[in-house]
Amino acid sequence: MKPKIRSVALSSFITVTALLSSHIAIADNSKNFVWTDGPTTRLEALALLETLNSELLSHDSATLTLDRWCEDHRLASPPTRIIAEFVHGAEKPLSAEQRQILGVSPSEPIRYRQVRLSCGGHVLSEADNWYVPSRLTPEINHMLETSDIAFGRAAQSLKFRRHTLSAKLLWSPLPHNWEMAGTLTKPHDGVPLVVPHHVLQHVAVLTLPDGRPISQVVETYTEEVLDFPQPIAKP
Repeated sequence: MKPKIRSVALSSFITVTALLSSHIAIADNSKNFVWTDGPTTRLEALALLETLNSELLSHDSATLTLDRWCEDHRLASPPTRIIAEFVHGAEKPLSAEQRQILGVSPSEPIRYRQVRLSCGGHVLSEADNWYVPSRLTPEINHMLETSDIAFGRAAQSLKFRRHTLSAKLLWSPLPHNWEMAGTLTKPHDGVPLVVPHHVLQHVAVLTLPDGRPISQVVETYTEEVLDFPQPIAKP
């Protein structure tokens, strides 16, 4: 009987070890770095958000821009590309104004996708996408309908252009008119910096090289774009 007891004990030990390992891995993937509040921290956060904003404005693919952001800020180890999680069952009707922006008739079929773009367990963007399937290739339509691939990666071969309709910070780390206040001192310096879930939003139209629109996107970026160790100012 003793060998059987040892076997059960060993099996239990392996099971517990595996469970602990999986929990550690999960905790590591969902790890949130806490930044300490203060004037310097808020300036750093603002500079980073404006840098991301500038990168998005100056490149045609938000997906490829987030690929670089993920790698540059080591949000995943080893470095990985952005993946899209398709939100099944989500529906948002296209407005008459959006049909005009896309240059389609009231009867033209439009497809809608809602995805979460993530890297290393960090959801960086929540995106709404209305696209015109008749202006895409059968292969691209198939990928969009049967997989979680990001639109920008699926349609990359079309060499589409991005035209931003609006770009705005949904959260400003600094108060309004801070530059005229004469000080950046906060009343609660030293406590954790509280960042809201949504920090930046872009609305854009993607067009083919001949100018025909293929998609309108609303991209809402989350606080997890800052989910890496706080920069440390060296003397």
